Amino acid sequence: MFFTLTIGKRLLVVFIALFLTACSEENTEIELAQNTIQESGQKSGYPVLEVYKSSTCHCCGKWMEHLEEHGFQTTGQNINHLSALKSEKNIQPQYQSCHTAVSKEGYVFEGHIPAKYIQQFLQEKPDGAIGLAVPAMPLGSPGMEMGDDFDPYDILLLKADGSAEVYARINTREEQYQ
Repeated sequence: MFFTLTIGKRLLVVFIALFLTACSEENTEIELAQNTIQESGQKSGYPVLEVYKSSTCHCCGKWMEHLEEHGFQTTGQNINHLSALKSEKNIQPQYQSCHTAVSKEGYVFEGHIPAKYIQQFLQEKPDGAIGLAVPAMPLGSPGMEMGDDFDPYDILLLKADGSAEVYARINTREEQYQ
């Protein structure tokens, strides 16, 4: 039957097969990484965050260093299609940034959030919340340092219903670390 199809239809069949294979590999990649975070959390007393990022993003690595300097254990997972993970974790497009971290409890931390606010969130575990987000990539936030440049930003509390509210407002560089 494959040989009786027109060239255009054969190409469509091949494209669909490749697409389904890629989606399957992406889901497997995410599942393997999620298993790694559960195993890592059992080996250490430090809070563990699995950071999903692009292999070409250097600010994500700098943010992970910031977390480790403040008592977190991080494991980076380079994945090609972050949008699939963000969608799976219910992170709405307007709250997205360049990387997504996931705690062993399943909370999400989107973008360049200072470690002290992640620690605070994990202690409080607000009802109805799925995590925190710093949308985009604010200049001067952890991992986005550029000399003395700093842009004030909000840390948002992400809710299970897809909405968000301001969790903290960062007006100065010093507020990120005190």
